Amino acid sequence: MTESATLEPTTTPVSDETYLSMPFVQQLIKQLRAQDINGTWDNKSDLQLLKPYIHTAEERRALPILGDPDPETLWHLEIFYNAIAVAVERETGQMVSPMMKMSHEGFGRMVLIAGRLVVVNKQLRDVHRFGFSSLAKLSDAGTKFLDEAVSMIRSYPAVAQYGA
Repeated sequence: MTESATLEPTTTPVSDETYLSMPFVQQLIKQLRAQDINGTWDNKSDLQLLKPYIHTAEERRALPILGDPDPETLWHLEIFYNAIAVAVERETGQMVSPMMKMSHEGFGRMVLIAGRLVVVNKQLRDVHRFGFSSLAKLSDAGTKFLDEAVSMIRSYPAVAQYGA
């Protein structure tokens, strides 16, 4: 009888630096820095710039869900999807336009369009609490949208290039 070796899964923790180097996160940081026309954020680290996107469970519960969404939260939402659009443009060479329709209650839709092709279609709910529990989740969400949009453009190039 032979002994079977038990293999324990080896999971190496991924550092914040790894997530900060992801193309989507790099583009999000560029979009945020581009908004700082006076240089107020020059001394802020990339992690400090991304802090408004990251909420612990306690912070998320503390955010109000009644009333109009905070204008800063809406601004961060727009920057998030703009970063996806620009990252898709860099990857495919195809111009991508973001369009958002939002009610005063925090419900709406965000679409990213290339030509006549909708490459991202996201129903927005509860935008009062827009954010992610970690840098990893932020990176994963943006990268997922980016990958799906690039795949969509590569699957339907004629529709994406319509009118270009």
